Amino acid sequence: MDIIKTIVFAIIQGITELFPISSVAHGVLTPYVFHWNLSPEFLKVHFLPYVVMLHLGTAVALLVFFWKDWIDLIRSIFNGDAKTNRKVLLLLIVATLPAAIIGVVLEKKLTLLFSSVTSASIFLIVNGFFLYFGEKLRSRGSKEIKDLNYRQAAVIGLFQSLALVPGFSRSGSSMTAGFWMGLKHEAAAKMSMLLATPIILGASVLELPKLAKSGTHGLLQMSLVGGVLAGVFAYISVLILMKWFKTKEINAMRPFAIYCWAVGALVLVSQFI
Repeated sequence: MDIIKTIVFAIIQGITELFPISSVAHGVLTPYVFHWNLSPEFLKVHFLPYVVMLHLGTAVALLVFFWKDWIDLIRSIFNGDAKTNRKVLLLLIVATLPAAIIGVVLEKKLTLLFSSVTSASIFLIVNGFFLYFGEKLRSRGSKEIKDLNYRQAAVIGLFQSLALVPGFSRSGSSMTAGFWMGLKHEAAAKMSMLLATPIILGASVLELPKLAKSGTHGLLQMSLVGGVLAGVFAYISVLILMKWFKTKEINAMRPFAIYCWAVGALVLVSQFI
């Protein structure tokens, strides 16, 4: 990965990680669309740690954006009177567990099974239908995060695990499940953003040491540049998304669904031209 590819990839990663359009699918499709000839060794050994570094930039952006929320949540551990924030923290922990467990057990198998351009395109189209009809299956919600019970949080976390299949969006799956659990659109978006942080940080702990020990000249430095860029664009994305879901309680997912259908279909057709 040279500097130009890193810049392009980081911008796409920073946007697609938070928009409900599958960053994993775009990670598969980007090299295909731009005709990048990445070496088999890089794809097999270094690609996952490299992408995790870009995800880490996204996590930092989310921490900066929601820093007040995280401080309140952490303080609730030591403050016996902060029952509401402590419940929200426990809800986030419960919602994080399914994806963490399934990710550790099945991530590599799922990635190897589905990480082709064709399958990523197909599942991106499926993701579009999931977003479009998933939102319509539930009437306008009225709950805030604190109003959920632990079973509902676990359901949201389980749907978040769909993102292990390239094409399904982590944010889209968790937000849609949040709608089904009765959350307001803005609350569903906020919970999805908060859930992203522990998942990304956990993956970083596992993968980044591999990047540091890779021995590939300049790879760590290139990944750091990509992480910073991804973080900048992720911060811009979360600003846009939180405003979007605050003002749109009906058909908020429709533009993202249309995008998934269009990109998935175009890439599929391009393989036969």
